Amino acid sequence: MAKPTGGLKPFYSALAVLAVAGIGVLGYLMSRQKPVSIPANVVVQLSDTLGFRGYLLGSDSAPIEVTEYADYQCPQCGAFATIQFPDVQHRLIQSGRVRWRYRDFPLSQHQFSRLAAHSAACASDQGRYWPQNASIYQGQIDWAMTKDAGGVFRNYAKANGLDLAAYDACMTSAKFAGRIQASYDEGVAVGIQATPTFMIGGRLYPGNMAADELVHVVDSLAAVKH
Repeated sequence: MAKPTGGLKPFYSALAVLAVAGIGVLGYLMSRQKPVSIPANVVVQLSDTLGFRGYLLGSDSAPIEVTEYADYQCPQCGAFATIQFPDVQHRLIQSGRVRWRYRDFPLSQHQFSRLAAHSAACASDQGRYWPQNASIYQGQIDWAMTKDAGGVFRNYAKANGLDLAAYDACMTSAKFAGRIQASYDEGVAVGIQATPTFMIGGRLYPGNMAADELVHVVDSLAAVKH
């Protein structure tokens, strides 16, 4: 009778290799960040707005306040943020002439706009709102068409020095969904119909305003006040 060659060692070795590979795949799947979604049309609680009226930049004593209603996935908002806003910051905000107030107005046709707004809100929780805001707008062309915008935003958070454990917990909890909804509701109440729209001196200015145009409006208001 012929004896089998090699015994069962090759079989058990193969099983061991498969087991190790399976553990590796399982570990990879468990380590991946689960997709996060931020609900819309939530009921706004008092705690969502208490002590918060927008993301502010500039001196509290600035004579004029400009409110920007914007959507992170809006191309015109992205163009304003990356091209015009740096000039606006230099000429109007850093000079003490204007205090800037940013309000989220996420449009329903943009699937990642609330997620982006929430990412920036979670960064604000750690005192890094404006760097995250800038990163999201600067990378708009990259994440707007991706399947995992949340992962891109997390990379921005890491690059901007955020505590990622706290950031992940903030995103997963959707703790600022009500704040974003309240901001949107405010925009609807004042008549916002498109993004970006700027409120200056009680008047709405829709569209991507050039820095020169903003300076002109501020100059006109300052002249009236004097």
